[in-house]
Amino acid sequence: MHETGTAQKSNRLRQLRAFCQAAQTGSISRAAERLCLSQPSVSLLIRALEQDLDTALFERHGPRIHLTPAGEALLETALPLVEGMDHLADLFAARLGEMNSGALDIAAGESTILYLLADFTKAFSDSYPQIALHLHNVTGRDGLALLRAGDVDFAVGSMLEVPSDIDYVPIFDFEPMLITASDHPLAGRSRVDLEEISRYGLILPPRHLSTWHVVDLVFQQHGLRYDVVLEAGGWEVIKKFVELGLGVSIVTSICLTGQERLAAIPLGEYFPHRSYGAVLRRGRFLSPQARRFLEIMDADFFRRYETGAQGRGRGGRTRPGGPGDSDFTGHDRSLP
Repeated sequence: MHETGTAQKSNRLRQLRAFCQAAQTGSISRAAERLCLSQPSVSLLIRALEQDLDTALFERHGPRIHLTPAGEALLETALPLVEGMDHLADLFAARLGEMNSGALDIAAGESTILYLLADFTKAFSDSYPQIALHLHNVTGRDGLALLRAGDVDFAVGSMLEVPSDIDYVPIFDFEPMLITASDHPLAGRSRVDLEEISRYGLILPPRHLSTWHVVDLVFQQHGLRYDVVLEAGGWEVIKKFVELGLGVSIVTSICLTGQERLAAIPLGEYFPHRSYGAVLRRGRFLSPQARRFLEIMDADFFRRYETGAQGRGRGGRTRPGGPGDSDFTGHDRSLP
């Protein structure tokens, strides 16, 4: 009996692992690739699990599969258990005060990686040189897709809208700023109004990104017309063109180091502050490596998170301006 029970438990873990991989990837074939199994083997494991639980876990439409309500409930229950088993060695080592192996995958936009994560990445790598750290340069839908598929441990960015399966924990808060060339007529001012800004050509990121959307909304609300003289991707490119006097721009203080040959004027009177923080898949198991990186970013992170301080749209700890923007909304309103 004991051997039979052990075999059943082992097979149940295989079933749940196959189910979780299929649910995360939305594909039996992709789950099979990840598990190094044949597609029929994964299908059999999932069907056996459905029979054992006497319920359908997926709606099947040809090669595409979608979770049923019962499947969503099982995923929420089973995923932390399966991921915990898969990280057992790391958890045990961390419990013994060791963290000398493993990997950590983080998704973030280019500017967030460059400006916000650089110091934290160095601190983590200096403390844990044996851990393989991968920074995935993505924004928008791609970042959320990696998160939902389990390809990254968490993401770092700014969220305007938080999907129901995602938790957003803001850590930093940045101020909106007008930047101009150092010899611009507005340079040196401590305050400017929106009508004055509208007289000068704007340099903005591409119009499908959130910065353009916010700028357009604010000018419309004030009944003002504006002129975009140049679209450019990336805050470093935008700052360079502003330095050259080709126009002015409206940025978040995250992209300002204080070393630029620019004038910067606060615009909090007109534009909202922008929070940046951790983007987590709700219910996901966090490896010791992921937990340590988040604690390096914010020593108080897990107290706030675990007591329900997931800030949907709220600001976090203020960090003096120091460059880059990314957005992990489910839309392509992502900052560069």
